[in-house]
Amino acid sequence: MRTKTLITLSLTAITILCALAYEPTRTTIEYIYTKMRGGYTVEERLEQYGSSVASRLRPYFELAKVNYPPTEVAYLAFKDTAQLEVYARSPETASWVFIRAYPIVQMSGKLGPKLREGDRQVPEGIYQSALLNPNSRYHLAIRVSYPNSFDQEMARLEGRDQLGGDIMIHGSSVSIGCLAMGNTVAEELFTLSALIAPTKTKIIISPTDFRLNPNYTHTEEMEWINLLYHQLSTELAEFKQ
Repeated sequence: MRTKTLITLSLTAITILCALAYEPTRTTIEYIYTKMRGGYTVEERLEQYGSSVASRLRPYFELAKVNYPPTEVAYLAFKDTAQLEVYARSPETASWVFIRAYPIVQMSGKLGPKLREGDRQVPEGIYQSALLNPNSRYHLAIRVSYPNSFDQEMARLEGRDQLGGDIMIHGSSVSIGCLAMGNTVAEELFTLSALIAPTKTKIIISPTDFRLNPNYTHTEEMEWINLLYHQLSTELAEFKQ
């Protein structure tokens, strides 16, 4: 009987450890604890993660010869390669400088813009950080300013409403319409954005890297999509790796 009890306890312990090793489970537990304590402020998150993030990122900034923290950052997300590139600039650097790239852990939908709420699409366009969420269900999150004026105008012309929102760049490894980056990367992106002025985080989400694929075309027939992709191509030309 004692042996059976020990085996049961051992199996239970192994199960718990395996569950905790799974990032979404850890993130859910953290979220529950965060709610119970009344949440964190952005400043408290900076105190919590700022030093460790600085130790990880400062070598990349030193290599790029950009001050840490910078005065502006840009996050360039490419759907077809599931890659997010970080660029930065400071008063000493007139142009954007490449810092590093991260894999996008999870994103839903397919290539092409977001058209309506519930379509599970990650939007495509030129955005900025709308706010920082230090108490996200997915660890930490940066809200993307979707829908922007272009999204709204194209929807008006086509008679579309209910465009959706709450598009985030966040932690964990699950996503519906957002970019899930894993918790460690989310801490780095969140901290970078928190250290600079709220409007100084540019976010570009593109189906492909038009710097490498200038002739990329979309299969769906939308009169305005070529205009969108021309805007993205022009904007991306500012960023040289």
